[in-house]
Amino acid sequence: MKKVILVVVLSFLYTITNAQTAEELKAEQAPKNAEIAKLKGEVAALQAKIDALPGWRKGAFGTVGASLSGFNNWYARNAPTAEAGNIGVTVNGFANLIQEDFFWRNSAAINLGWVKLDESGVSGDEGFDTATDVFTISSLYGKRLNKKWALSALGEYRTTIIDNFNNPGYLDLGAGVTWTPTNNLVVVMHPGNYNFVFSDGDTVFESSLGAKIVADYTNKYGGLSVKSNLSMFQSYNSSDLSNWTWTNSFGYTIWKGIGVGLEVGLRNNKQEALNNALINDANATFSTLDNKLQSYYLLGLSYAF
Repeated sequence: MKKVILVVVLSFLYTITNAQTAEELKAEQAPKNAEIAKLKGEVAALQAKIDALPGWRKGAFGTVGASLSGFNNWYARNAPTAEAGNIGVTVNGFANLIQEDFFWRNSAAINLGWVKLDESGVSGDEGFDTATDVFTISSLYGKRLNKKWALSALGEYRTTIIDNFNNPGYLDLGAGVTWTPTNNLVVVMHPGNYNFVFSDGDTVFESSLGAKIVADYTNKYGGLSVKSNLSMFQSYNSSDLSNWTWTNSFGYTIWKGIGVGLEVGLRNNKQEALNNALINDANATFSTLDNKLQSYYLLGLSYAF
């Protein structure tokens, strides 16, 4: 009985000692956490000063998504033997020259995707088909009026690469003003802009004069890279010739530049919708057109350069 009581007492004393030790360790940990938070704040402030210095800023991050699957004599399927694949690649890059009296901002974005479903006994589906095909490159020059406003000129080109290169292709050339409230946000407002539309043969595509608005946000929050770009053209001739594209890219780094990435794109373009509708309906017009919102997305592994 005495041994049992002794064991209980020792266990109680051991528990109390450990509890006190944990409390002491937490007490020592608190000021160190506060010191780490202070150092992080100082590092962020220094980085902000570095970002404000004149010179080049360059960067890029991308996402790769892929899945492959195969069935062999899987009788639960209508086609027991089949192979399927989905591959997507997206890259966003920029090279910006920032000076006290001017800036020159350059960016490029590409998103390519392929999909395949090869079923045994079905001919013509053996290869990969294009799923997404987006390419955009832009160059913006600005002569500063002050720290936030500048007179500017923009050139922006958009097309596809795999299918129908430059058919259509869009080239915007214009001038106006640019607002840069922070180092990460650029808003372009160009009331004088010509939207050149390139296409092969006799098509519905038409170039026109209009206004161009671009809003571009690029930033990094710890391991998270963010880029959002909205490009709008409002035609002075007709709203049927107007268009806009909004892309959002996210990349979260987990280990040595490798992480998870997501890109989502939205577009509204009545000329593209009508051109597609005419394939099945020769009598389609802008007034009868069901102009649905265009979209794409890619989720997969990402790599930050």
